[in-house]
Amino acid sequence: MKRKQVIKEVIIDNQNINLSKVNKRTIELPIHSTKIVSLTGVRRSGKTYLLLYTIYRLLKNKVDKSNIIYINFEDERLDLNTEDLDLILQAYRELYPGNNLDNCYFFFDEIQNIPQWEKFIRRLYENFSKNIFITGSNSNMLSSDIATSLRGRNINYEIFPLSFNEYLRFKHIKAEVTGSKQKSTIINALTSYVKEGGFPELLEVPNELRQKVLQEYFYVMLYKDLIERYNISNASTLKYFLNRILVNIGKPTSIHKIYNELKSNGYRVSKNTLYNFLDYSEAVYLNFGLKKFDYSLIKREKSEKKNYFIDNGLINALSFKFSDNYGLLLENMVFLYLRQRYKENLFYFKDKKECDFVVFENEKVTRLIQVCYNLEEETTFRREKDGLIYAGKKLQKLEGTIASFDSNEDELIENGFKIKILPVYKLLLE
Repeated sequence: MKRKQVIKEVIIDNQNINLSKVNKRTIELPIHSTKIVSLTGVRRSGKTYLLLYTIYRLLKNKVDKSNIIYINFEDERLDLNTEDLDLILQAYRELYPGNNLDNCYFFFDEIQNIPQWEKFIRRLYENFSKNIFITGSNSNMLSSDIATSLRGRNINYEIFPLSFNEYLRFKHIKAEVTGSKQKSTIINALTSYVKEGGFPELLEVPNELRQKVLQEYFYVMLYKDLIERYNISNASTLKYFLNRILVNIGKPTSIHKIYNELKSNGYRVSKNTLYNFLDYSEAVYLNFGLKKFDYSLIKREKSEKKNYFIDNGLINALSFKFSDNYGLLLENMVFLYLRQRYKENLFYFKDKKECDFVVFENEKVTRLIQVCYNLEEETTFRREKDGLIYAGKKLQKLEGTIASFDSNEDELIENGFKIKILPVYKLLLE
């Protein structure tokens, strides 16, 4: 069958996809931005479904389905190269000769499978349509690659696994506490979310298969997104390094210490290679570095980072160490929520005492947050409270929050410092 005819079939088939069961995410893509909208994020986080939900919104807004072109370049029927991309426009014109391309919405999923895709996208954008949405795999297309390739023509959205709010919505649980029964339902869901994480597909996978599916996710990230993309030859060293990052979640990561460990165990690797490994794993959204707060930008950049992982379920699938360590899992979960909300404005504080999270916006500290699983022990409560107060006085912010898994909401003032105690579900549902 000729390639153009195959493209026609793909266009028609995708215009007839049943979108009624596509779940809504919290993020909504702009549909009239006049920019190329690109989606990046960890594998299996739901980028494709966000495209499909955007199509659903367009149809609800009375855009005719004939004006929507959705192509997934991983469709096995397509075997396109760079020269074939124009066949998409030719096929569409032959299907709908009366339609104007200016009014069309183009959704290209996994477009990085086509070499020099960016030239086609730029031509489409400059000559025909300003309604273009693209996604790409981390193995070939990161947000930095998109920014370079599209040269300011795009706006990028980071897509994470489900937030707790989305997790409740996907499970058809109302995210409002209207009584003790609803509160119990939300807390039970939170217990599962802390351990299982938020990869959308996992909600439909039987319990006994979830760990295996998550391990497969990791192996694809390891080999496709890291080893193949960055041409890493010493895979065993990379695995060791990532395991050290994993078991050190929520703590400052010393590359020098890991280097010495590797050296003493017979691994031959340079410190620069380890720094590169850290940069690579952050670039593909496997883990995130959190900088130590300082008013000096230079000191912030030079500080040792704490590291957090992209998903709690992935953490538990890779290490039994965390299966019962709800404190670290809770902290990782809160980090992911805050990272999505505050992006590069999120830090940690460490001096004589510590505070888990500092939000620094518009040249001032706007939030201080401690995370602790259980506040029942007086020594634990005192440690969290003292760290919060110390950070607040150092940073001239005289209020802060302690988020705990099972605490009741409360507020107290100590030495002029206001402390708000929140059950963590309320923080996550703000």
